[in-house]
Amino acid sequence: MALETPRLKLVACVPTQLVTLIDEPEKFEEVAGFSAGGLSEMYTSGEVSAHWLAELRASQEPDPWRYGFFLILRETGEAIGTAGFKGPPDGDGMVEIAYGIAPERQGQGFATEAAGALMRFAAADPRVRLLRAHTLPEPNASTRVLRKCGFVHLGDVIDPEDGPVWRWERTAPHIGTS
Repeated sequence: MALETPRLKLVACVPTQLVTLIDEPEKFEEVAGFSAGGLSEMYTSGEVSAHWLAELRASQEPDPWRYGFFLILRETGEAIGTAGFKGPPDGDGMVEIAYGIAPERQGQGFATEAAGALMRFAAADPRVRLLRAHTLPEPNASTRVLRKCGFVHLGDVIDPEDGPVWRWERTAPHIGTS
């Protein structure tokens, strides 16, 4: 499964590729068929949930709702980030998006393209009624991305894994319009 934007191809992450990126980054290109630049640091920084890592290690099949997509730069074929969801739609039809861009590629609009592709992917699923995102509780690059994508800042919340964050939401009737 792949999604496309003007500059990116979003390719579903295969669990074995992600495990290789974490455990043996020097073998990633051989396993995945494309280079990963500085992505391994995104998964070994200590900010990745231990529960998510255990689930990943037990999985074999791609699952965009759990493991997301590699962001492949169409021009070079290099993975420059990842984007996905924090799980499938819940009982209320809510999904939370997340994305990360390698430091050397930040500030070039790739996160906005990726977020738009996630919104279109979610809009195609009739279970999805609400998109959510969390950011650090301060103005930053992610808050600008979410505003560009039509998300509304709802206020402060305490995330069980991330602590104090700002909550952003966008309802499903609008997610296919960006």
